[in-house]
Amino acid sequence: MKRLATLLIVVAVLASFVACAAPTPEVIEKEVIVEKEVPVTVEVVKEVVVEVEVAPKVLVFESRLFSPPREQEFFINEVIVPFEKEHGVKVYFQILADNDQFERAEVQQSTNHVSTDIICAHNGKMPDWLDAGWVEDLTPLVKSWTDRHFSPTFNSDTNRDGKQYFLPVGADVYLLLANNKALPYLPAGTDIDAITWEQYAQWAVNIAEGEGEGKVCITGIPMKSWVYMFGGTALSYGAGFPDINSAGAMDAWKIWEKIGKAGGFVPTVMNIDSCVDPMMREESWLTVFHNARAGQVYASNETQFTLAPAPIGSEGIGTIAGVSGYAIVKGAPNYDLAVEFLEYLTRPEIQVKIAKGTGGFIPPVQEALDYMGDEAIDEVIAKAVLVLENGIASGVPGYLYQDWGAVKVCYDDVFEDTILPGNTVDQARLDTAQACVDGLLK
Repeated sequence: MKRLATLLIVVAVLASFVACAAPTPEVIEKEVIVEKEVPVTVEVVKEVVVEVEVAPKVLVFESRLFSPPREQEFFINEVIVPFEKEHGVKVYFQILADNDQFERAEVQQSTNHVSTDIICAHNGKMPDWLDAGWVEDLTPLVKSWTDRHFSPTFNSDTNRDGKQYFLPVGADVYLLLANNKALPYLPAGTDIDAITWEQYAQWAVNIAEGEGEGKVCITGIPMKSWVYMFGGTALSYGAGFPDINSAGAMDAWKIWEKIGKAGGFVPTVMNIDSCVDPMMREESWLTVFHNARAGQVYASNETQFTLAPAPIGSEGIGTIAGVSGYAIVKGAPNYDLAVEFLEYLTRPEIQVKIAKGTGGFIPPVQEALDYMGDEAIDEVIAKAVLVLENGIASGVPGYLYQDWGAVKVCYDDVFEDTILPGNTVDQARLDTAQACVDGLLK
């Protein structure tokens, strides 16, 4: 037992010695490189095709025609828009008075910066354009057309020295329009389609006496249409235009004098600038006025109105006949497109479309009449054509005068101070009025 204990002690001592003698482990620092994937952003250039919309060509069109809002809307939507869609272009359509168009052209021509392509001018202003040399010769273009021919009635305005510069559109004359309520007062034996001015005056008198107030409409506001209303009467008695004091003019004044003495004009006559509204409201029952305006009223309710040619005087039917005309401005930036547009506008079927959609203007293209129908507006055009072809017509020589508006006032004053109050027209008053007109000559 003692030997075992001694042995255990020896083992323990040895174990302790070994433990003490064991070397300490060496700590070695070693650099370890760890490879790690790092995402890298790489710019990739990709070719992108961007479609750039090319702006369509813009044709600039200035017109004195189709100024009423209803006519503008029709002309833009029914005439211009189809052309734009067909050709992939835009037409900038602007209403400008004749003088405003001319003044704008003067600026463009003098600065050699023409932006207007097409103008539409009244025949009374055409001589000024021709004198200035600001419109293109369209003779070759017109001669190339075999499907349309313009009425020769307006050649003296649209042509010069054998060349054509304007293409006529929207001709007009004067027609009689009556509300059917007036028919019971029509003088016995009167054929309304061949009514004389004497019968017209008596009709107005009968209405005033029967209704207790006048029903005849003329434009009493100065510088409107009275000069043309009277002018047609004067032409039918052999007077010229403008002509105030000749024997024929005196016969015409006597017609209107009779109406004035009977109180035959509507009470509001001095506030009227167009007979359209008074006729539509039935305030007025009787008038002789512009065929397109007559057509506007008549087509609104053909069962309510009666339409007829203008009355007849000793020499026949007299009427002031006007026409407007398209022309390409000298140096137009879009000449070729302007030619295409004029070709489109003067097609016979388009001429009729324009005429019917704007109240009943006369289409000056002869072949256009082949496209006429039997609607109320077709009747308006047919009667207007009858007057144009058979009447004594005069244009408006506004270019001969310093101020055509002032010429109108010479006529307006005679109506206001003599006809409307029911005074007797005397030669001295007419001579004074003629001097007023002559003093305005250029």
